[in-house]
Amino acid sequence: MAPWERKEDTECKEFEKLIPGFIGRKLDFPTLKRFYEHWERCGECREELSIQFLVAEGMQRLEDGNAFDLQSELGQRLEETRRKISYNSAFLYIGSALEIVASGFLVWIFVWILL
Repeated sequence: MAPWERKEDTECKEFEKLIPGFIGRKLDFPTLKRFYEHWERCGECREELSIQFLVAEGMQRLEDGNAFDLQSELGQRLEETRRKISYNSAFLYIGSALEIVASGFLVWIFVWILL
């Protein structure tokens, strides 16, 4: 990163590069989570996502001749993303907790066998 470039600028550039992947639903979970977290705190990137979503989806809909409410669809897509992140995070925490319990149980069995 250049000395004059702020961390936020770099994050915004990365965010902009990921927009097509978000629109195409091609982001993996860690990338999607980073994308959404940046979207939550950066007004400029929220606006950029709206513009790119409206252009990309709007052009496709015009070609297909379908009616559309793209702003509402973007809101639904972002809500779906928030739920997906929430569910995946919960499963990660549950998985970690189960791993700790299983490890403790194995240690207990090992100690019980030795005594």
